[in-house]
Amino acid sequence: MPDNFTCPICGNKDPKYIGYKNGKPYCRKCITFRGQEASGDYVQLDSAEWTLKYELSDDQKKLSKQLLENFQNGIDSLVHAVCGSGKTEICIGIISYCIRNGLKVGFAVPRRDVCIELYYRFADIFRENDLTAVYGGNTKYLEGDLVLLTTHQLFRYDHYFDLLIVDEIDAFPFKGSEILEVFFKRSIKKNYVLMTATPNKETLEYFSKPGRAILQLFSRFHGKPLPVPRVIKGNELYLNYKLVREVSRILKSFKQIFIFTPTIDLSIKVYKFLRLFFRNGYYINSHSENRDEIIKRFRVKKYRYLVTTAVLERGVTVKDLQVIVYHADHPIYDSYSLIQIAGRAGRKKEAPEGEVIFLARENNEEMQRAIAEINAANKKLPNLL
Repeated sequence: MPDNFTCPICGNKDPKYIGYKNGKPYCRKCITFRGQEASGDYVQLDSAEWTLKYELSDDQKKLSKQLLENFQNGIDSLVHAVCGSGKTEICIGIISYCIRNGLKVGFAVPRRDVCIELYYRFADIFRENDLTAVYGGNTKYLEGDLVLLTTHQLFRYDHYFDLLIVDEIDAFPFKGSEILEVFFKRSIKKNYVLMTATPNKETLEYFSKPGRAILQLFSRFHGKPLPVPRVIKGNELYLNYKLVREVSRILKSFKQIFIFTPTIDLSIKVYKFLRLFFRNGYYINSHSENRDEIIKRFRVKKYRYLVTTAVLERGVTVKDLQVIVYHADHPIYDSYSLIQIAGRAGRKKEAPEGEVIFLARENNEEMQRAIAEINAANKKLPNLL
């Protein structure tokens, strides 16, 4: 048997991940990533008129222009922008340029739910163009003027994208996945843009080198500061008491709530506890088979509150949403995830204020770091200087 096999898909050389069938080697590391690949035969529309129901802020316009100039000069960009700053809108200009010039462009995110929401948002912006969404269970049409996809589906695009935009690079399951990192690099033909609200030190150092650029935006599109979390500490009994009190107070103000929990079991347990006191609520987690329907019912206010895990940490925007994090000191929450969760509140221009509450047994280092970084971002706002 050959001992120098290199997987042509993921580049794996490690013998412990290489198996043999009928005397031929195969890779166990990426064996689940098999299926039809994009042919590259799709003929794009040579126009990309776009429509927004609101005007971009001056900061968004500036960043959008810089992003396009970087691409035209062959420079890869990192967009470091706070939650709710409008990263999606910043990309409209560069996407439009690529489509008009016959360049293949993709927009990837780690999670299926966010991919679906992005598809509808972009379809409303580029109304004359043919867009496609590619995610698990929806892979019939792989090509379009703009391809919205999950990072898991990047294996279908071998050196395909002239421009690939990847949002939420710090989110599971993309974060820390060697195989998805390989698919990301393999899918790019020219340049890429990475976007995140919470870049780590290594990413910032990488993009500080020549030939790369960091674009920063610390203001939300409505110009208001990020909600700063309020910490409530106590034992389990006290936290449950405060949870009921805070939920009651917020619901009386006719606002909706996301109540984040660190585990699936706890999401169900907390919901069963809260429904003893409050009607018209529900829970959602990665095991929920009808997630799309649950979110839809929440949007139309059939549910007044949702107990959720990290599945709603990103990508969902709801007017006047308030946020509670139950057991915010749990080891699963680092400062990056807590910042993302806090960023769910105050995202709408009509309701820029939001409340974020951390319920915890102790105010640990990750919670303190999250609050410190939110305060630091707020201090960079022009109207707060």
